[in-house]
Amino acid sequence: MAEFPEVVAHRGASAHRAEHTRSAYELALEQGADALECDVRVTQDGHLVCVHDRRIDRTSTGRGVVSALTIAAMSEVDFGRSAAEYGVLTLDELLGMVRANPRPTRLFVETKHPVRYGGLVEHKLVALLARHGLAAPGEQADSPVFMMSFASAAVRRFKEAAPRVPTVLLFSRFTGVRRGGVLPPWADLAGPDVRLLREDPGFVARAAALGRDTYCWTVDEPDDIDLCRRAGVRHIATNSPEATRFHLADPDRARFGSVTG
Repeated sequence: MAEFPEVVAHRGASAHRAEHTRSAYELALEQGADALECDVRVTQDGHLVCVHDRRIDRTSTGRGVVSALTIAAMSEVDFGRSAAEYGVLTLDELLGMVRANPRPTRLFVETKHPVRYGGLVEHKLVALLARHGLAAPGEQADSPVFMMSFASAAVRRFKEAAPRVPTVLLFSRFTGVRRGGVLPPWADLAGPDVRLLREDPGFVARAAALGRDTYCWTVDEPDDIDLCRRAGVRHIATNSPEATRFHLADPDRARFGSVTG
């Protein structure tokens, strides 16, 4: 395990740039994030795009449901808020950014559900990873890409198609045997909300005892960063990758700004 948790830029450096934009991810890479995180949905014409919500209304000047819009339609829309940034970011573009980065960087891809096209998003993701030569890493530990979802069926569907790509089952509450660290066999990592670790930090050790590392979201407060480090969390998703890295390296000197995105 790394000395410190790996810092994952949640939707890019989204405390400082509009989420899921090219500039947010460029800044995250400049800030030294160990990994990037994105949400993906399928457009009407079959492209994977980096958008969290079902609709683009909150994050752009446009309106409409992602699955009912084309790439061409979204190319005319500003996703940059105060700084104009037209056109939706595709997962293909983001993968290109990761692969072009001179420093090895991981990518955590969350498929969103429920969606109009059901399991199409996972099938599209596997096909895109294959085109980039990333669908069948030699060893799971060497994979630069992780797949994630709150939908267990989505994780299972992806794992059946790309068994060597690591998967993360995200969750915001403990249910059944989950508190004991037990995951379905198609989930490689546990993905709890940081609020669950505040309630039960021992979960991380219980999951580790069963061979499951932990990815925790969304970790922006210094006390939560310290909690994750003490508990042994492997990956922490944060909106402020630079501040989080500074805090991990030197908790007494780190400074956190306000989250604006």
